[in-house]
Amino acid sequence: MVAAPPTPAEDARRLFAPLGPTYDRYARLLSFGQDPRWRSFLVSRLEVEPGNAVLDVATGTGAVALELVRAHGVQVVGVDQSAQMLAVARARIARAGLEEQVRLVHGRAEELPFEDASFDGLTFTYLLRYVDDPAATLRELARVVRPGGIVVSLEFGVPPRPLWRSLWELYVRAGLPVLGRAISPEWQAVGSYLGPSIRGFYARHPLGWILEAWGDAGITEIRFCRLSLGGGLVIWGKRA
Repeated sequence: MVAAPPTPAEDARRLFAPLGPTYDRYARLLSFGQDPRWRSFLVSRLEVEPGNAVLDVATGTGAVALELVRAHGVQVVGVDQSAQMLAVARARIARAGLEEQVRLVHGRAEELPFEDASFDGLTFTYLLRYVDDPAATLRELARVVRPGGIVVSLEFGVPPRPLWRSLWELYVRAGLPVLGRAISPEWQAVGSYLGPSIRGFYARHPLGWILEAWGDAGITEIRFCRLSLGGGLVIWGKRA
């Protein structure tokens, strides 16, 4: 009997479980310093007041959660399916002395353990490629945001212009695997995985489909911005 192929969520757990202690350092390196800039732009799109409650989904090592606290003075709940990533986030938050402002929860974006309209805003980062049903996941994310609350996402993008697309293809096909191999076998696996994963996701779910799925989830006033020639994509909108 042939084993079923791994689900996107299983791929994510397998790939990222060993990377927690080095994730932020090499994410910055492999993105040529763009990853922190993209995260800052993500945080800047959120319209919240000090003391508001914000949910950060796919919080990983807690980078966005901490930036949310520092930029907006909010209370953050960070959710991630990886216990290993959450362990790194917990230590990072403790070092920053922000345990009172950030609470971490082990959970899945597809089935959030919160009541409807529990949060004043929501962020999620590099998530939709790792869920089986992106449209259903967007509906679940929107469910826990109060009417009028802002939802913001950051995902990798594929540059739309031919020149930048060809350079992106060269990097993800050759550069990322080679650089990953120079770091560790675990990072080599990530470097080899990312290009096909990103390319395949947008082949199945082009930007127009994604924006429509946001609207179908009950999010209005949807806007997007391509960053770094299209290598990053931030989308935001308001919960109806």
